[in-house]
Amino acid sequence: MNAVKIVAIVLIVAGSLGLIYGGFTYTKKTDQVKLGPVELSIKDRETVNIPVWAGVAAIVAGAALLLVRK
Repeated sequence: MNAVKIVAIVLIVAGSLGLIYGGFTYTKKTDQVKLGPVELSIKDRETVNIPVWAGVAAIVAGAALLLVRK
């Protein structure tokens, strides 16, 4: 497989996953405080929403790459 076909497949898969899941959540560790032997840290959960138009655009771009490169 050539590089263009791989990029097209990755775009289609990423766009499909974006439409199915709609976003993802990750944990970010912030603010570490040391008070003697005690350490305090805060873990924030951040959510990234993926817009529907971005998922559709990725699928369309991937399909266009597959169709043009035949």
